[in-house]
Amino acid sequence: MTTQGAVRIRGVAAAPGTAHGPWVPFVRSSPARPGGRTVEPDAEVARVISAAEAVAVASERLADDVARAGHADEAKIFMAHAMIARDPELLDAAAIRIRTEHADGIGAIGAAASAVADQLRALRDELLAARASDVIDIGDRIARELAGLPAAGIRLIEPAIVVAEDLPPSVTATLRRDRLLGIALEASSPTAHAAILARAYGIPAVVGATGLLAALGAAGHGSALAIDGESGEVLVAPAKADVERYEARAEVTRRARDRDLDDAALPAVTKDGTPVVLLANIGSPDEVSGAVALGARGVGLFRTEFLFLERASPPSEDEQADAYGRVIAAFAPHPVTIRLLDVGGDKPIPYLPLKAEDNPFLGVRALRLADRRPDIFVTQLRACYRAAVAGRVKIMAPMVADAGDAATLRRLADRAREELIAEGRPIGPADIGVMLEIPSAILTADTYVRDLGFVSIGTNDLLQYTLAADRGNPALERYRDSLHPALLQLIRLAVESARRAGTELSVCGEMAGDPVAALVLVGLGVRVLSMAPSNLANVRRAIRAAVRDDLEGAAMSSLGDASAADVRLRLRTRTQL
Repeated sequence: MTTQGAVRIRGVAAAPGTAHGPWVPFVRSSPARPGGRTVEPDAEVARVISAAEAVAVASERLADDVARAGHADEAKIFMAHAMIARDPELLDAAAIRIRTEHADGIGAIGAAASAVADQLRALRDELLAARASDVIDIGDRIARELAGLPAAGIRLIEPAIVVAEDLPPSVTATLRRDRLLGIALEASSPTAHAAILARAYGIPAVVGATGLLAALGAAGHGSALAIDGESGEVLVAPAKADVERYEARAEVTRRARDRDLDDAALPAVTKDGTPVVLLANIGSPDEVSGAVALGARGVGLFRTEFLFLERASPPSEDEQADAYGRVIAAFAPHPVTIRLLDVGGDKPIPYLPLKAEDNPFLGVRALRLADRRPDIFVTQLRACYRAAVAGRVKIMAPMVADAGDAATLRRLADRAREELIAEGRPIGPADIGVMLEIPSAILTADTYVRDLGFVSIGTNDLLQYTLAADRGNPALERYRDSLHPALLQLIRLAVESARRAGTELSVCGEMAGDPVAALVLVGLGVRVLSMAPSNLANVRRAIRAAVRDDLEGAAMSSLGDASAADVRLRLRTRTQL
C-alpha cells in the first residue's frame, strides 16, 4: 500500500533489486532534416553505406569495451549490432527508397529500419519482437552519423534512475554505472537487450510501466522515483514511508539471498529420505555462476538458441564447442543437458528461410527441420561431442512426436560421432535423449524410450498442446496452470514408461520451479527437476519439509480432480503449503 500522494504503477520485473532517488529522462532526439530529398541518388547511397560502416565499427569497439569489463556474452549484443549495420537487406531497402523516391539518406535509413522493426514486432516470439529496439537503435545511429550529430546518450551528473519509453542498448552500455541507480521504461520487455544488460550489470530495472512518463510529467522534474525490479512496482513521488518500505524490502531480499546461498549445499531430500536432484535451466554461459552458487547439481536444460539468433550465418562448430565446453567444465562432474536448436516458423532466422505457416507452433520447427537442413543439426551434434571432453554431456532434441523422430535423432547423432572418429578428433561420451512435450510422444513412449539414455518432460509446451491453449494468448490464462489434471495424468504415464524401460526421466519446464507443483511431481514419481536458478532455494526447502508418502497420496488422488484449483487446494491441505 502506498502513502497518500504517491502514484503506483505496475510494470514488469526486468532486473532484480530496488532503487529510489531522482530520475533523468532519455528522449531520443531526431537527426536534422529527416525525410529530405536528394538529387544525386548514387552519392547518397554511398553516404549511407559509409555511415553504416562507421556505426558498425563503433559497435565493435563498444563490444570490446563491454567484454573487457567482464561481460563477454553481453558483448555479443554489440557484435550483432555491427552485423545489423552491415545487413545488405537493411541497406538495400534504404537504397531503393533513395533511388525511387529520391529520399535523402536520413529519411531512407529511418524508414527502412522502421519497416524491419515493424516486422519483428509482428512476430509471435517475444525474444525476436524485442529486437525491434536494436534495429531502431542502429537506424538512428546511422541517421545521426549522416547528419553529423553525436551518438545519443545520457549525461548522469548525479546518481539517478533513468526513465524512457525505451532505452537503446548502445545507450545502456555507455551509462556511468557508478551513478546509475536503476532503469524504468514505459515500453520494452524483459528479453530486450537493455534489460539483459541491466541484469548483467546488477542494475534494478522495470519495463512495461504503462503511464510512467505521464505520471512523471505531472509530478515534475523535482520529484523522486522508486522501483522494485523483482515485483515490477514503480512509485512516482514516493513519500518517506514508501522509501523506508523499499529499504526494508531491500534488506529482506539481501537476507533471503544470503540464506539461499547458505542453504545451497544442502541436499534436496524429503523428511523420510527420498532424494531429488535439482538442476538448472540456463540460456547462455553467463548464467552458470549464479546457478552453481545456488546449488544446481548440473544443467537439465541448456537452451542453445542464443548462438543462432541475431546473426547472418549459423555459428561455426568451433564457436559452439567453445560455448558448450565452458558450461560443461564449470559444472563438472555434474551433467549438462544441451538442447538442440529449437527454431522454426515462430522463430525465423535469416539463414534458414522457411515458408510462413498459419500455425507455426504446430509446424516445421526444431527437429522437424532435420529433413531439409540436417547439416545444422550434425554440426551442433559434432560440437556437443567435442565439448564432452570437458565433462558429462547429455544431448536432447525438442519437438519429438514419436519413435520415428527419435530414430532421426539417433541417425544424426551416429553420423556426427562417426565423422569425428574418422577425422581423429577428440570426443567424449554423450547420452542421447528427447523432450516429451507433445502428448503423442508420451502416449507412444513404450515404443522407443528403451533405446534412449534419458527423457525430459517439457511441461510448458506439453500443457499448451494438451489443452489447445496458446501460451502467448492472455485470454486463455485459466488454461495455463500446470497442475491441470490432464497434464498430471500425462506426466504419470511418462513416469511409468520411463520406469518400465529403466530410462532416467526429469522435468525441465516451468512447473518444476513452482514449489507446490514440484511436490506434485515428486509425488508422481519424478526424481530429477530442472528449473530457473532463482527457484532452486524455494523448491529445495519445500522438498526438505515434505514426506514422500504424503506427496504420493496427494498426487495420485489429484489425478481424478476436476481442475488445477482443486489440485492446489488438495496440496495445501495435505502438505501445509
